[in-house]
Amino acid sequence: MTTRACFCGLPLPYDACCGRFHSGAAAAPTAEALMRSRYSAFVRGDAAYLLRTWHPRTRPERLELDPRMKWTGLEILETGEGSAFHRAGTVTFRASYRGGSLHERSRFERVDGAWVYVDGDFLD
Repeated sequence: MTTRACFCGLPLPYDACCGRFHSGAAAAPTAEALMRSRYSAFVRGDAAYLLRTWHPRTRPERLELDPRMKWTGLEILETGEGSAFHRAGTVTFRASYRGGSLHERSRFERVDGAWVYVDGDFLD
């Protein structure tokens, strides 16, 4: 059991936050929760989770993560829909890494009831 704070920035231990989604014990209930869990997966280098939570029509065949990439923080700037009552949603975020940041508006949809990442637009 990991009691370390979750990488996504919420004040919960990793196992009680994104860890339960990574392990398959639970599914992300909102587009924002999925976005946070995907960020945590990037931090942990969990390409399998990233592929599993990517929409089938836009998912690459493989995903190779650069182990030298050091993610340092996530800031959720805006959400649009993406709750339990929606079929689609957006999350605008800034993910910081050593040496810079990534600003993106990501699109999410439900597939068979589960939230998945579709694609995103880089901002700035």
